[in-house]
Amino acid sequence: MKIRVLIADDHKIVRDGLRALLEKQKGMEVVAEAQDGREAVRLARELSPDIVIMDVAMPDLNGVDATRQIVPEVRDVKVIALSMHSDKRFVAQMFKAGASGYLLKDCAFEELAQAVAVVMAGHTYLSPEIVGPVMEDYVRHLSNTDSSGFGVLTAREREVLQLLAEGRTTRQIAAHLHVSIKTIETHRQQIMNKLKVHSLAELTKYAIREGLTSLES
Repeated sequence: MKIRVLIADDHKIVRDGLRALLEKQKGMEVVAEAQDGREAVRLARELSPDIVIMDVAMPDLNGVDATRQIVPEVRDVKVIALSMHSDKRFVAQMFKAGASGYLLKDCAFEELAQAVAVVMAGHTYLSPEIVGPVMEDYVRHLSNTDSSGFGVLTAREREVLQLLAEGRTTRQIAAHLHVSIKTIETHRQQIMNKLKVHSLAELTKYAIREGLTSLES
């Protein structure tokens, strides 16, 4: 069966170019074209395409909101965003709306067939030109919202937790780290408060789960 494609872009020259490219590909068929987001939603509902090539900036209804309507309503549809913008905000909004891929218009003709194949296989496609900035932003976001042991606990608290999980007593940890027993007790209480756990067994499970210890030492 052919992959059925809907093209949504407000520029006819872009639609014509995309159609010409796609129809050269074996196993692909362009079933319709839309010149704005609202028409794209209507046609997607009527035709149930496999792929929607969606311009991000369109009149009447933009590509983000059109995608947000199409994805929940059209079974198994995959949306590939098409944009002049490499700004991370546009990329993030399209993926949040349910898109499976994001292409820049200046490289779309070379990459489009590849992107279709990737998203039809159940993966996500991102233009190489924007992978770097998006990943940098993702890593920065993770560092700000990290809820793992490496984000929640301080370096010393992680150290104490690992030693506790590995069976050291409070006195042994204090001697090992050259601090007072009182200091280790304080760290232990802070760790339990932060992790919302109430026993050494729970602490040990947490340490193993978060990769703070393998209990092999």
